[in-house]
Amino acid sequence: QVQLVESGGGLVQAGESLRLSCAVSGRTFSSRAMGWFRREPGKDRTFVAAIDGSGDDRRYADSVKGRFTVSRDNGKSEVYLQMNDLKPEDSAVYYCGAGYVHNGLGAYEFWGPGTQVTVSL
Repeated sequence: QVQLVESGGGLVQAGESLRLSCAVSGRTFSSRAMGWFRREPGKDRTFVAAIDGSGDDRRYADSVKGRFTVSRDNGKSEVYLQMNDLKPEDSAVYYCGAGYVHNGLGAYEFWGPGTQVTVSL
């Protein structure tokens, strides 16, 4: 079983930055794509960013391109989401997801409990 734990959320003002981290247990980390998703109250979870196992392929939602950067450290089994120029509409619970082993940027098998990000004006 793979466990994920997000950290780094908090309350910031518009224009500020946050860096989310996701620590992943198990020995298959480098074989899994990792993704970041978010859920606003009353809405479905939506895609934010993803990175493949090697870190060479990265994808972003249009709403965060140019502001957010996804990265990973396979030696530490961690994935990160650097969020710059935050906007109130970025407020949500952010979730880290682990893809299936050797499945590329596809479906996600495991999820963390989430971390709250709140951006005020």
